[in-house]
Amino acid sequence: MKDQLQKLMAGENLSIDEMKEAAALLFTGKASDSEAGALLGLLALKGETADEIAGLVQAIREKSVPVKSVAGSIMDNCGTGGDGSKSFNISTTSAFVIAGAGIKVAKHGNRSVSSQTGSADVLEYLGVSLDFSPEETEELLEENHIAFLFAPYVHPGMKQVMKVRKDLRVPTIFNLIGPLTNPIELETQLMGIYRRDKLQLMGEVLERLGRKRAVIVNGAGHLDELSLSGENHMVILDQGKLQSVTLTPEEAGLPSYSLEEIIGGDAERNAAIMMSILRGDDGPFRDTVLLNAGVGIFASGRTETIREGIQLAKKSIDSGAALSKLEYLIKRSERISRGVV
Repeated sequence: MKDQLQKLMAGENLSIDEMKEAAALLFTGKASDSEAGALLGLLALKGETADEIAGLVQAIREKSVPVKSVAGSIMDNCGTGGDGSKSFNISTTSAFVIAGAGIKVAKHGNRSVSSQTGSADVLEYLGVSLDFSPEETEELLEENHIAFLFAPYVHPGMKQVMKVRKDLRVPTIFNLIGPLTNPIELETQLMGIYRRDKLQLMGEVLERLGRKRAVIVNGAGHLDELSLSGENHMVILDQGKLQSVTLTPEEAGLPSYSLEEIIGGDAERNAAIMMSILRGDDGPFRDTVLLNAGVGIFASGRTETIREGIQLAKKSIDSGAALSKLEYLIKRSERISRGVV
């Protein structure tokens, strides 16, 4: 790793291959804690480039538990976290609404890091297994149009850098890449990010990673989700071209709400919120999910406009299709726990 560290100390950028080589040393335990800390610190000080982020992501995915792609386009709608908003599980709930609209969603997620309750926490509370095998994940995507991929399970090599990240106590490149490391080949993606200044950069990274279409969002209030409290900032990637746009509640055809109205709680509280939304209850929680699921449907390429995506999201909830996707995962998890295939 000496060559990479010397380049970074000189203020130079690493190529994709150089970053992959350094990352391989991190994940195999061949780099010392001091080298790992220096690498992450120097990258953060210089500012990470699209090539450096893409190289790290490629290295992580090469070491992940392999999950074969299934027929048809697959998307994810995972966010980075880190916005400190204490909101309910917006993207997790939206994932079931997107799947209920007929789009295959490989939902990548983790336990709580900066928020009160992570996607894994709320799904586990509801009875969803966190350790589906690769084969079961493939079957779920084919049969149910949604599967949950628990980050620590599909990325066992990440344990090697956890101690260094905790010791540094400052945000690093790893705080940006969670949504990018899904082990399944994705064609489209909705990605939320807590840093508005990184929207364009993440669009460039997704293009390097082969996404045909994606929407990267930083919501009103600097959420890593879309918010109905004001103006949302987005970058749209479509066939290699990037476009910066904004979206207000009025433009989406939805009411405005304050951020305080979408605060969640512990796993029990957020599970109750999720079930109320999927069962059709009206209010700020539902409307926030309609916005995020609608943009997700638009990101998948299913609709030409966000408003059309929101209408499909409404149909997904009101028809019961979204709820049925969650119920299928719960029932499949119960069968696995009883040893029934």
